[in-house]
Amino acid sequence: MSAVAGIHPVREALRAGRPLERVLIAKGLGGPRVQEIVALCRERGVPVRFEPREQLDRASGGAVHQGVVALGSAASYKELGEVLEAARLLVLLDGVEDPHNLGAIIRTAHAAGAAAVCIPERRSAGLSETVEKAAAGALSYLPVVRLGNLGQALETLKRRGFWIYGIDERGRESYDAVDYARPSAIVLGGEGKGLHEHVRSRCDVLVRIPMAGEIASLNVSVAAGVVLFEWRRRAGNR
Repeated sequence: MSAVAGIHPVREALRAGRPLERVLIAKGLGGPRVQEIVALCRERGVPVRFEPREQLDRASGGAVHQGVVALGSAASYKELGEVLEAARLLVLLDGVEDPHNLGAIIRTAHAAGAAAVCIPERRSAGLSETVEKAAAGALSYLPVVRLGNLGQALETLKRRGFWIYGIDERGRESYDAVDYARPSAIVLGGEGKGLHEHVRSRCDVLVRIPMAGEIASLNVSVAAGVVLFEWRRRAGNR
């Protein structure tokens, strides 16, 4: 992930509309120029995080940063409204923080026919160079939506007629026994934690993948492949 260090370079990157993952500002830093950067971030939809200076030192690679560092994105994000038209399948991720997993899911989602992958602003890997590499070119074709609030996004999808399927080891329905409605939104939880309760409670159906071994769950990118291609198999028969 490329870094832009310094108040003026970051301000100009924001003004130019450069794709940015987030902006880091040193804790305690203030003043009109910093306020301008915060305002530009809000205007552009770029998350702002206030971090210790040591974190900015690491993020900037030792460059002089004046307490402000922007981390570049490998691709631009879309808005949810931009991908809903004619979408039959959306993939939403609840806290997938490993960039290799995110890239693999993007690649699989594209191959399965999803219209987009949606990720939250917080508790999620962003579109870094590592994600781009793991996606193996799929980022050039599949939009990635960044959501301010995953729960609200699920409610929006319900109002637009989507059925929400959460992948959860405690689900009552087996992934291969569900009659997936169209349009579908499939929600996968993060590594180790699964779906958060406020997300799980908004799902119409909780779906599990039966396991034969002693391990209770699959890697999230593997689980995505299993369920998404079952969805695709069913879609091809309609």
